[in-house]
Amino acid sequence: MREVEAEQDGNGVAGFSSSDGGETRTARSRPNPLQQRYLMRGLTQPGGKLPLFDELGQHVHPALVRACIAHGWAEPWFGNPLKPDWLVCKLTDKGRKVLGEL
Repeated sequence: MREVEAEQDGNGVAGFSSSDGGETRTARSRPNPLQQRYLMRGLTQPGGKLPLFDELGQHVHPALVRACIAHGWAEPWFGNPLKPDWLVCKLTDKGRKVLGEL
């Protein structure tokens, strides 16, 4: 039997995790305000590159990035050899579409 627990990280990114090792997925089919702000920044960057840092210079929370990847709004772009734990991502066509629908 599969158990599912609701989780929320420090940035307010709601999600669900399952005890069977399934991926974490956010509960919404549309981005929440934090995800939306993150994704919108990719619209003006070459190749749709998403930021590693927010407007205040703070590192974007990895749970927020992973939630966007899980929904298909973002995808990993390339690995950073100097900081392999950082997720360098870009906006996907699905991400552009959901932003256009807001």
